Amino acid sequence: MKPISQAFIFIFSLVSVFYSCKEEDRTLSNSENQKRIRLHILGTVQDGGAPHMGCTKPCCADLYEHPDPSKKVVSLGLVDPFHQQRYLFDATPDISSQYQQLMSANPDPNNAKFSGVFLTHAHIGHYTGLMHFGREVMGAKNIPVYCGPRMGDFLKNSGPWSQLVELKNIELRDLTSSGDTLKLNDSLGVVPLLVPHRDEYSETYGFVIVGPRKSALFIPDINKWETWERSLVEEIKKVNRVYIDATFYDSTEVGNRTMSEIPHPFVVETMDLLKDLPLWQKRKVHFIHLNHTNPLLNPKSFEYQNVIHRGFNVAKYGDTYRL
Repeated sequence: MKPISQAFIFIFSLVSVFYSCKEEDRTLSNSENQKRIRLHILGTVQDGGAPHMGCTKPCCADLYEHPDPSKKVVSLGLVDPFHQQRYLFDATPDISSQYQQLMSANPDPNNAKFSGVFLTHAHIGHYTGLMHFGREVMGAKNIPVYCGPRMGDFLKNSGPWSQLVELKNIELRDLTSSGDTLKLNDSLGVVPLLVPHRDEYSETYGFVIVGPRKSALFIPDINKWETWERSLVEEIKKVNRVYIDATFYDSTEVGNRTMSEIPHPFVVETMDLLKDLPLWQKRKVHFIHLNHTNPLLNPKSFEYQNVIHRGFNVAKYGDTYRL
C-alpha cells in the first residue's frame, strides 16, 4: 500500500473542517443558532412595486391577474433574538406583511417586541408605510423612527405625517453624524452614511449594519457612484455583505422617461466599476431595489445570468444573513 501523502492529509483536513462547520450550523438550530442576529430580505423591488401602477408592458401584465407575493418593495428586517429586538429598514407600502414577517422571525413569538424603523429618505417607497402606525391602523405608541434631520423636519411639519408625531405614534430619533456608530446593544450597531440622491424633501442615507461577527452595507438609492464622496470599492472591502442600488439594468430599459430625471447607477455600470475586485469580494454584492422593468427580476433572463456569470448576486426575497 502506498503511503498517504502530506498533501492529501492537508486537503482531507480542510474538507473535514468545512463539513464539520456545516454540521455545526445544522445542530445549532435549537440553541445558539436561535440567538444569532439576522438580516431578513423583506423586499427587493423599487418603490412602485410590481405590478407597477399604469404599466401594461409584459413585465407587469400577468401580475395583475396572478400576483407574485415575493415582489415586495425593498426593505430589510433586523432580528436580534437574544435582546428581543426587531428593526425595519425603510417603511414601505408593503409594511403590513413585512412587519408580520419580521415579528414572526423569532423563536419566542410570545415575547415579540418591535424596536423601530430606520429610514433612508423621503421617496414614497421608503417612508409611506409609517401611516400604518397611526390611529387608523395600529395606533402605535412611541415607535422609534431613526432618520436624518431634514427627514425629521419633513415628518414633523407635513401632514398627515405630523399627526403621527403629535399623537406620539412615532418618536423621531435624529441621525446627525454620518459615519458614527449608533449602538443598539452591546453586540449590534448601525452606521449611517450620507449618500447623494435627489433629496427633494430629505437627505438620503445608506446604512452599515454591524453585528458581532459580520457586517452588511445597505444602499437602496443613490445617484451615480462617482458623485459619492466615498469609494464603493473601498466600502465593499470593509464589510461582509452588500445590498446596493440596482434600479435599472441599463439605459435602454425605460423608454418613456428621461433617465436624467431618475439618476441611478445602472447595473452594467456598477459591474464595470467593480470588475477588478477579486471574485470573493464580488460575491458580497447583492443587487437590490429593482424597477418593475428590470430584467433581473427574471432569473431566467440573459441579464440575470450575466450578473451571476460576472461574479455578482441578485438579492432574493426571503433570504436571511447571519451577522
